[in-house]
Amino acid sequence: VLMLSVSVTSPLSLLSDLLPPGVCNLLNPAAIYANNEISLADVEIYGFDYDYTLAQYSNLLHSMIFNTARDILIEQFKYPERLGKYDYIPGFAIRGLHYDVQKSLLMKIDAFHYVQLGTAYRGLKPVPDEEVIELYGGTQHIPLYQMSDFYGKGPSLKQFMDIFSLPEMTLLSSVIDYFINHGIEFDQVHLYKDISDAIRDVHVKGVMYKWIEKDMERYILHGDEIYAVLNRLVNHKKKLFLITNSPFSFVDKGMKHMVGKNWRDLFDMVIVQADKPNFFTDRRKPFRKLDDKGSLQWDKINQLEKGKIYKEGNLFDFLRLTGWRGSKVLYFGDHLYSDLADLMLRHGWRTGAIVPELETEIRIINTEQYMHSLTWQQALTGLLERMQMYQDAESKQVLLEWMKERQEIRSLTKNLFNPQFGSIFRTFHNPTYFSRRLVRFSDIYMASISCLLNYDVNFTFYPRRTPLQHEAPLWMDQLCTGCMKTPFLEEMVHIR
Repeated sequence: VLMLSVSVTSPLSLLSDLLPPGVCNLLNPAAIYANNEISLADVEIYGFDYDYTLAQYSNLLHSMIFNTARDILIEQFKYPERLGKYDYIPGFAIRGLHYDVQKSLLMKIDAFHYVQLGTAYRGLKPVPDEEVIELYGGTQHIPLYQMSDFYGKGPSLKQFMDIFSLPEMTLLSSVIDYFINHGIEFDQVHLYKDISDAIRDVHVKGVMYKWIEKDMERYILHGDEIYAVLNRLVNHKKKLFLITNSPFSFVDKGMKHMVGKNWRDLFDMVIVQADKPNFFTDRRKPFRKLDDKGSLQWDKINQLEKGKIYKEGNLFDFLRLTGWRGSKVLYFGDHLYSDLADLMLRHGWRTGAIVPELETEIRIINTEQYMHSLTWQQALTGLLERMQMYQDAESKQVLLEWMKERQEIRSLTKNLFNPQFGSIFRTFHNPTYFSRRLVRFSDIYMASISCLLNYDVNFTFYPRRTPLQHEAPLWMDQLCTGCMKTPFLEEMVHIR
């Protein structure tokens, strides 16, 4: 016990042993990461979503969506005028959170359906861990029947999966905060629906489109890189298509801004107002052709012509008319459910997820502060596992101190990403529910489409072989210089 207490009081000296020189800055924010082996040499056809895939938007858009939806609540739904004092809070929420409508809880759930304690919020304030556990019948676990829907939601759970949902979560939390602070009773279901409808109106009524069209320099990012990506693919004889839920006039102006007035010459197929994810699952809507001004044509579609614009339709007709099937097609999108899930699981296309948050998270992972916190946390966890059999009074006290320090480091590490909810990819140690879906529904993922420029068009992506639990019996402190001094290591070496 004396030896253990000495070790834990000098973490910095141990960290110098645990961390090899140059271990920070190993990850490249502009890299493409593989969940599944894929060779671009086999890909003949590239498909793209538009919003947050080809067109990446500035975060300035979030406050405008928040403000407009807030005003809709006040003016059209007659919510209290004093809600107008609430402004958008950048960095309050993260993508992938779940919202329990009946309990008014916004929370992060891991891959095993457990709520990460410390990340459950009602309004703008955290809910104590004890209350969260009591609300779910004495456990942190969300029952499967509540989360068994294919798209990650159940009878009373909504998962916020797209980037546009950040202002929606913040508005939801702000309104609940107002009601709680003023002692106003509210119906949870009506509140959730009203806010969803207000946010939807910002999109459906075209308000957001007008903002972006008025000031594309301000709102659209990395436009020149998009032209470089598309042009290079076409020069290498790849076929390109676009499937988006946005209207043609909006897409046309955005693509002219990023790519040039002849952007349609790069694409073999352009489909707008596709109504994804129904486009991928519903056979009922036929394609309709638009003229160059965006007006609907009435004639029956028997072929999809290069350079023409089509509206609605469905994937089954798309496959029949193009013959583009299987792994020779690679489709990119930002929404794991609406864009990627059906294509991978039901149709065998290869898929690429656009995750803009990846760039920021990797920069945090590359910092010394993160690396030190994580390394020391892992070392403490390993010590706790191996020393837990010592139950004399002095040993118990040391173990309690280690557990307390471990919890403090876990919270510190979480706060590096987001003070409320942490990383979108991990809870304290498990993958998040979002991360689990990212691995399941995408072959590769990256921060932006422009990452393709860093790779040859015939490049093969190989996923790293990450060890399964039974393949990695040693903790980090057992792998360091001088680690043979660690108790039981000699015995554990023989296990392998």
